[in-house]
Amino acid sequence: MKTQIIEKHGKKEFAVIPYKDFIRMQEKIEDYNDLRELRKAKNDPQNKHGRPFDIVATELGLMKKKA
Repeated sequence: MKTQIIEKHGKKEFAVIPYKDFIRMQEKIEDYNDLRELRKAKNDPQNKHGRPFDIVATELGLMKKKA
Protein backbone atom coordinates (compact mmCIF):
# COMPACT_ATOMS: atom_id res chain seq x y z
CA MET A 1 0.00 0.00 0.00
CA LYS A 2 1.40 3.36 -1.00
CA THR A 3 0.73 5.87 1.74
CA GLN A 4 1.46 9.58 1.76
CA ILE A 5 1.88 11.24 5.15
CA ILE A 6 0.99 14.90 5.47
CA GLU A 7 2.53 16.82 8.31
CA LYS A 8 1.34 19.96 10.04
CA HIS A 9 3.79 21.95 12.16
CA GLY A 10 6.27 19.07 11.94
CA LYS A 11 3.82 16.46 13.28
CA LYS A 12 2.14 13.73 11.29
CA GLU A 13 -1.44 14.88 10.75
CA PHE A 14 -2.96 12.87 7.87
CA ALA A 15 -2.35 9.65 5.95
CA VAL A 16 -3.46 9.55 2.31
CA ILE A 17 -4.03 6.07 0.90
CA PRO A 18 -5.21 4.84 -2.50
CA TYR A 19 -9.00 4.69 -2.82
CA LYS A 20 -8.91 0.95 -3.57
CA ASP A 21 -7.12 0.34 -0.26
CA PHE A 22 -9.58 2.59 1.56
CA ILE A 23 -12.54 0.57 0.22
CA ARG A 24 -10.88 -2.71 1.20
CA MET A 25 -10.21 -1.41 4.72
CA GLN A 26 -13.77 -0.15 5.03
CA GLU A 27 -15.15 -3.57 4.02
CA LYS A 28 -12.93 -5.29 6.62
CA ILE A 29 -14.19 -2.93 9.31
CA GLU A 30 -17.81 -3.62 8.31
CA ASP A 31 -17.15 -7.37 8.42
CA TYR A 32 -15.62 -7.00 11.88
CA ASN A 33 -18.60 -4.99 13.13
CA ASP A 34 -21.01 -7.56 11.68
CA LEU A 35 -19.12 -10.33 13.47
CA ARG A 36 -19.32 -8.44 16.76
CA GLU A 37 -23.07 -7.96 16.34
CA LEU A 38 -23.52 -11.65 15.49
CA ARG A 39 -21.60 -12.74 18.59
CA LYS A 40 -23.59 -10.32 20.72
CA ALA A 41 -26.87 -11.69 19.34
CA LYS A 42 -25.76 -15.29 19.87
CA ASN A 43 -24.98 -14.56 23.52
CA ASP A 44 -28.33 -12.86 24.15
CA PRO A 45 -30.56 -15.20 26.21
CA GLN A 46 -33.60 -14.13 24.17
CA ASN A 47 -32.02 -15.70 21.10
CA LYS A 48 -31.47 -19.14 22.63
CA HIS A 49 -34.73 -20.49 21.22
CA GLY A 50 -34.48 -21.00 17.49
CA ARG A 51 -37.13 -20.57 14.83
CA PRO A 52 -37.54 -22.64 11.70
CA PHE A 53 -35.81 -21.18 8.65
CA ASP A 54 -38.93 -21.47 6.48
CA ILE A 55 -40.95 -19.29 8.86
CA VAL A 56 -38.30 -16.58 9.13
CA ALA A 57 -37.63 -16.59 5.37
CA THR A 58 -41.37 -16.23 4.69
CA GLU A 59 -41.66 -13.33 7.16
CA LEU A 60 -38.75 -11.59 5.44
CA GLY A 61 -40.32 -12.11 2.03
CA LEU A 62 -37.59 -14.49 0.89
CA MET A 63 -40.00 -17.38 0.33
CA LYS A 64 -43.65 -17.64 -0.59
CA LYS A 65 -46.12 -19.00 1.92
CA LYS A 66 -46.92 -22.65 1.43
CA ALA A 67 -50.56 -23.38 0.75
